[in-house]
This record gives sequence, C-alpha cells and structure tokens, in this order.
Amino acid sequence: MANLNILGMGVALVTPFNSNKDIDFPALERVIDHVVDNGADFLVALGTTGETPALSAEEKKAVKDFVKKKADGRIPLVLGVGGNNTAEVVNQLKEYDLTGYSAILSVVPPYNKPSQEGIFQHFKAIAEASPLPVVLYNVPGRTGVNMTADTTLRLAREVPGIVGIKEASGDIHQIQRLLREKPDGFTVLSGDDGMTYPLMALGAQGVISVLGNAYPKEFAEMVHLCLEGNYIEAVDVHFKFRDIIRLLFTDGNPAGVKCVMHDMGLIENELRLPLVPVCEATAEAILHWVKTLK
Repeated sequence: MANLNILGMGVALVTPFNSNKDIDFPALERVIDHVVDNGADFLVALGTTGETPALSAEEKKAVKDFVKKKADGRIPLVLGVGGNNTAEVVNQLKEYDLTGYSAILSVVPPYNKPSQEGIFQHFKAIAEASPLPVVLYNVPGRTGVNMTADTTLRLAREVPGIVGIKEASGDIHQIQRLLREKPDGFTVLSGDDGMTYPLMALGAQGVISVLGNAYPKEFAEMVHLCLEGNYIEAVDVHFKFRDIIRLLFTDGNPAGVKCVMHDMGLIENELRLPLVPVCEATAEAILHWVKTLK
C-alpha cells in the first residue's frame, strides 16, 4: 500500500466569486497565502467547500492549475475528483494534468444511492485509473448513502492506491472501528471540524477543515497539539471554536465561512445558486462571535 504524505490540518479551499459571480482569482490567491502562511499542512482544491458542483469543466481546470501555481510547492495539494458517473470520473482522471498534486479526494457517489458493492466497484475503478493515491470521502449527509466500515476496510485492504479516508459520517462507532481495524498506512482524517478533537484522540491523523479557511493558525495549533499527544492543551482550542463551528453550518457550507472571510477582508460574500449567503440572523450571530475572538 502506498502511504499518504498528508496529515494534520488540511484546508478545503473555498472558491471566491466577485459580484458578477465570476471566480475571483486575486481573492483565491489571498486565501491560499492566508492559509499556507498560517500553518495549514495541506490544501484541498475542488472539494465540497469549493462549490465544485457549480463550476464548469473549464473553471475546474482553471482552479486546479491556479492553486498549483500559487501554492508553488509550499505544502502538499489534494484535488477533488468525484461524481456519480464512474466512467466520467475515470475519464477526468485520464485527461487531467495532475502534476503538483499528491492525491485525489473522491466522494461516495451522490444521488444514485448505490449498494455497498456498487460503492466498492466505483472506487476500485477510480483507483485503477488514478495516477495518484486516492483518499475516499464519506459524507452521507450530502450523498444520501453511508459507506459502511466493512466497505471502507475492504477497499483499504484489497485495492492498491486507496490510502485514506475523509470520514464525515458522524457515526462515532463506525469511525472507531475504522481506526481500530484499518491496515497500517491507511490514514483516517476527520471530515467534520467539530469532531476533529475526539477523533484525533481516538487515533485519527488530522482533518480536512472548513474553519481552516478563516482560522488556519488557531485550528492548526489544536491539530498539531493532538498529533503530539498534548490533548490537555488541545481541548481548550476545541471548546474555543465549538460555537462558531456550529454557526458556520447553520445555513449551509460554505455560506458560513464565507461570511467570516468577508468580514476579514479576504473575499466577497458571494456564492453561486443554488447556494446563497447566510440569513441576517445567522450573520449577526457569526459576526458577534468573531468580535468576541478579537
């Protein structure tokens, strides 16, 4: 099994837009510098937080290339490549220039609601086509189907090239089993900011974070303390961000974190339909919390 060269605090990058709803590349550069210069261990481009379903094929390639250029080898990069049409994902992997990326992140197929065998065969085909290691992404709250521990462990044990998982099932019993029974070299990353501390205490090796777009230094500090086994100091950071993590997802992701980043002057508070900015009440609650942190 190939080993994944990423762990720690990864950031699921937002895709900034301007008032015309075009990709704001200067703002994306600011975000990349902000997170890289403040302790992020790796970046994930074209994930859920990047509003990837609302991007055209040409825009996805432009973001992929821009992130690689602006990260400039400073930290590892992971590229989101997934979907519910296995053949299309395989074709993308054949067509993409993945130079500069360390791995791909691929989500359980949404909407189709495949069986566990269908999920296994989907990821087996992707791993066979991918020139890079594959990190699975299990997020049943979005996809409509949970990839069970049995399926994840089967993929980890039987399919070369599958090296880790971003786990966002919210099922602590399922994740504990993965951590207990996973093969050596298989990396488990939290896919939920709020569960990062407890999962790392159980043996997870990091997080792919939404909050890290806005507060990379502080959240990376908590993750690094956990990696060092210093859970007493880390828990203080965990509780410090508990309320804002809840607020960031009240009106959906990435609306919450874009609200914070707009207040910081990093990006415009723009999303693409069907996503919209947080409502006024949520914005007030978020910005009140932000002021208490300053």
